[in-house]
Amino acid sequence: MSEATEPKQGIREHLEQFSLHVLLVFATGLTIGSERTVVPVLGEDVLGVESFLVIGSFVVSFGFVKALLNLYAGKWGEEYGRKPVLVLGWLTALPIPIILIYAPSWSWITVGNVLLGINQALTWSMAINAKIDLASPDQRGLAVGIDEAFGYTGVAAGAWITGVIAGQTSLRPEPFYFLAAVVVLAFLISVFLIKETVQLAQMEADDDHHDANLPFDEVLKRATYGDKTLFAAAQAGHVENFVDTLFWIAVPLYLTSRGLAIEAVGVVVGVHSAMYFLQIGTGGLADRIGRRPPVVAGMFLAGAGVLGMVFVQSYLPWVILAGLSGLGMALLYPNLMTVPSDAAHPTWRSAGMGVYRMWRDAGYAVGAILLGLTMEFVNAEAAFYVTAILMFLSGAVVYVWMEETHPEFGTHEPPTPAPEPPHSAAAED
Repeated sequence: MSEATEPKQGIREHLEQFSLHVLLVFATGLTIGSERTVVPVLGEDVLGVESFLVIGSFVVSFGFVKALLNLYAGKWGEEYGRKPVLVLGWLTALPIPIILIYAPSWSWITVGNVLLGINQALTWSMAINAKIDLASPDQRGLAVGIDEAFGYTGVAAGAWITGVIAGQTSLRPEPFYFLAAVVVLAFLISVFLIKETVQLAQMEADDDHHDANLPFDEVLKRATYGDKTLFAAAQAGHVENFVDTLFWIAVPLYLTSRGLAIEAVGVVVGVHSAMYFLQIGTGGLADRIGRRPPVVAGMFLAGAGVLGMVFVQSYLPWVILAGLSGLGMALLYPNLMTVPSDAAHPTWRSAGMGVYRMWRDAGYAVGAILLGLTMEFVNAEAAFYVTAILMFLSGAVVYVWMEETHPEFGTHEPPTPAPEPPHSAAAED
């Protein structure tokens, strides 16, 4: 029986395709991780950029583009299928290593990060939607946890590997040869080995349910402000990406200004991202205890880890606190994303996830502007304080407003739409 007519969902039943999507999300992480250690220092040491706000501009371009494309990636995934969107995402990544190697000015890096934003939005969105398609409903937290664990392990590995390469050779071009190999291999896997999964979501759907087949503008409203639980998830996702932005922009520059070598900076940034691998357990944990407890705990723990980094001044404590903030992110990250996947009807789950991911990844751009301004006009340490305070406030919103969405012991009920006014057959014509 072909996969197109396979009636059963489950990770074991689709292990080959599930594993290929795990490999691809690892490659997606490697792609963005390859910029984490090297590019901010490249801007300062090679391209002569002195403004923290200008250095942050490459994350702003990345964040806004990724946020917008997340929104439409989900919509396109429903309309055209997961595979075409995935292939397009990897096609977009092919020029990125060339741009990073030959960029004569920082503006070229910023333009390259527009392509990176497209790549990350399309490939990561489709990787996670495909895993949710393949998994059974009671494995959804595990599927998201595996996706995010391997994706962010890729981020950590990319940051560490390129840091080592840069430390032993130079800031460019050598680190980006590694990036080029990753992108080409992922593109070939997407084209020749990946199969379509959208039919599994369609098979799961009950088209007669009152929540089925919502129009896109209604999905946008529902997942943004029409539902308090989904609003709490969206704002938390937005703010928690300030932590990721901090480790992308501020942490490398702050630590090098304290005399830490580039290889050691790569370890600190890499340890933070490596803790995301624990999502392989925290996603499954949420399948057993619910989404809300790990999200609340993670918001406060990540904020505490960030805050602690300004109170220490040596390598090992920085590594430990970076790991602590990464642990908090591992608790909250996959389970925030599972909230809209629980709450959405299968007919618009990909689109609903796209709305959440739009608001979440807009946090990259907003965070880069906010933290860049803070570093520019106050100092680098202030960026850590701002990030921690906002994480604590956002965690409080989650604690007050987010209801449990787990299918087994959830308390969340989607709003029932108002009945449509009666209309005549003539009006339909």
